[in-house]
Amino acid sequence: MSDTLQQDFKIDTSLYKIREIRQLTESTFVVSLPRCRFNFRPGQHISVSIKGDYQSREYSIYSGSQEEALEILVKEVDGGYFTPKLKNLKPGDYLEIHGPFGKFGMDPKKKDSHRHVFIASGTGIAPFHSMVKSIPGLDYQLIHGVRYPSEAYESNHYEEGRYILCSTRNPKNNFHGRVTDYLKTREFEPNTVFYLCGNSDMIFDAMEILKQKGFEREDITVEVYF
Repeated sequence: MSDTLQQDFKIDTSLYKIREIRQLTESTFVVSLPRCRFNFRPGQHISVSIKGDYQSREYSIYSGSQEEALEILVKEVDGGYFTPKLKNLKPGDYLEIHGPFGKFGMDPKKKDSHRHVFIASGTGIAPFHSMVKSIPGLDYQLIHGVRYPSEAYESNHYEEGRYILCSTRNPKNNFHGRVTDYLKTREFEPNTVFYLCGNSDMIFDAMEILKQKGFEREDITVEVYF
């Protein structure tokens, strides 16, 4: 985890009424809540529980910090306990939200002086979507690894040429292979900083590749999903 940021927002525990559930693929969806007075820093996460249920899960915030909605990106776990229940909720149902939590995010001192490369697998794209939506004019590139091109979640939200899709199952109109395969083909400018979010195997492999390209640990900020 990054230690460049301080947790200075008040931790909120409130019930939020679902505004919308936006289906992106058969198994992936966005839960949209009213943001109200909920303040967070892009990159942070919240703990979510269903009203009346004893279990909770943590999700990175997907929406921008100035948008009207507070959103999370969710992939249904086949045979799981929590995500199928979440998927079957309707507008008007209530979720209990705790947070925000976490120090993952951008170092404000580097916002204008560096190029920012976001590297994500699957729904690990969520905090980067929040950062892009929150920080106008950011010099960034987003590299997103998925199995199928249909999992390029709302890629039209990013500026043309800044989103790169790496797909392992369908080579049409994208890079065919894993994110780490793509990284091996790239050269980056010395003033580049990297942010990694997703599964641990991807993160550890990507860190090793970046190290071989001459980047130090201080140039890399990580958030491990699983």
